[in-house]
Amino acid sequence: MTREQAEQTLIDAGAARDDAFPLMDAALACAIHDQPGRGLEIAQASIDQAATRLAQRLTRAPPQTAIAETLAGDLGFAGDTATYDDLDNADMISVFARRRGLPVALGIIYMAVGRRCGLVVRGLDFPGHFLLRIETPDGPMAIDPFSGGAPVDPAELTRRALLAGLPPDTARRHDLLMAPAPDRTVVTRLQNNILARAQQGGDHARAEGAALRRALLNPADPQFWLYVAGAREARGELAGALQALGRAKNLDPGAARVAEAARGRLRSKLN
Repeated sequence: MTREQAEQTLIDAGAARDDAFPLMDAALACAIHDQPGRGLEIAQASIDQAATRLAQRLTRAPPQTAIAETLAGDLGFAGDTATYDDLDNADMISVFARRRGLPVALGIIYMAVGRRCGLVVRGLDFPGHFLLRIETPDGPMAIDPFSGGAPVDPAELTRRALLAGLPPDTARRHDLLMAPAPDRTVVTRLQNNILARAQQGGDHARAEGAALRRALLNPADPQFWLYVAGAREARGELAGALQALGRAKNLDPGAARVAEAARGRLRSKLN
């Protein structure tokens, strides 16, 4: 897959309904768009192998145990505690190759493999640390893909929510903490990680790529196009920044004032 093909995949994903969003295809397309010229063989083989093993294990173990034993135990997918901020931890192709990654990257693998076997596994857009919600015979359960799929009980959920700065009333509302996030939000969160780390490292080209991928996945949200404009301006791509500002302005009149102010500043740089 070329970068152009990956971008078209992201455009198609952006146009998809939330209930038809192509989770793994979009996540892998993001990786190719970021660093083209790589194959998907390792990723596809890993998913196939994991799904085969999980299907076998589900005949004798509950879902939360089976998926953890398969992905963390058999295949060794785990959180990278040694080099957490390494950008490879947010790149799905690298995560499949290294079997190490950020919580959200690992979570996407759990979701894709679990769903292949008929499980209901969804992301929790939990503040500070991405978690998963898996449906079990005893009801929904939170698990942590970064910690080998370990269960996270309600008291621990509240503790983490408080540490993340949520108000006490919200932190004690397990119905809110366990509300599943759309798959689109999950893949966007993965790109948030790349954007933040690239900006911190002064890698403006990579930051622009992550900003663009977020906008393609959420094409109707003007805020994402404003971020693209800012990333392009940081690279000195002023014409491209103006184009992104135009997209934001056309999407939402409420963003028009912000976009127009930025457009005026950029035009002065072009003159």
